[in-house]
Amino acid sequence: MTMMTEVPHASDTRTRLFFRGSFAMMPLSIAVLPWGLLAGSFAVESGLSVMESQALSAILFAGSAQLVVTGMLKAGAGLFSLLLTVFFITSRHFLYSVSMRSKISPMPLRWRLLLGFLLTDELFALLNHQDDARFNRWYAFGAGFSFYLIWNIATLVGIIAGHTIPNLNTLGLDFAIAATFIAIVVPNMKTLPVKISVLTGLVMSVLLNVYQVEGSLVIASLSAMIAGYMTETFMERK
Repeated sequence: MTMMTEVPHASDTRTRLFFRGSFAMMPLSIAVLPWGLLAGSFAVESGLSVMESQALSAILFAGSAQLVVTGMLKAGAGLFSLLLTVFFITSRHFLYSVSMRSKISPMPLRWRLLLGFLLTDELFALLNHQDDARFNRWYAFGAGFSFYLIWNIATLVGIIAGHTIPNLNTLGLDFAIAATFIAIVVPNMKTLPVKISVLTGLVMSVLLNVYQVEGSLVIASLSAMIAGYMTETFMERK
């Protein structure tokens, strides 16, 4: 699956830009449907009510964090542990915001808050390639809001299915998590530093999991970032 890379034009109306952004995000929105189903059903199985399960998607709006939080709630974790875990899981969004600062910072506060809330891995992957001149707030809003809406609909279906279909989490829906990030990463593997970073992360994550090293995901992620940074620095010096 590949993402739409259509760039907005200044001559487009707000409505057209909104729907163009929604259409561009559609491949990733479809890819995340099984993930949303899993998040909804897992929340119900963890003992949350229908309203609480839906609120996780409506307020938290973070797939990986939602799955971890529901698992921790099921295990009886405290509020501080939950908040700290969510903070570290979603801390990559700080990097996203820094990368997009030149695009977002000139906007009014209401737009910065809105797009900041809607910022996901998928939205960042769609918008980050655009330069400041081509970036449009209505295009970004259309992409982000459509993804938010589909994610919440998928979660609701998962909540309903969790009440009617037993052991929904055994149907392999969790593969959607890997599939979604593959769809995000592969189209952006255009430069050598990015390719080195992805390859390093892949190899390290496999090796560390084989040897059952604790914190393997964090170590693999840091190794990938360091490898990519060193490659880029070496290329600039050459």
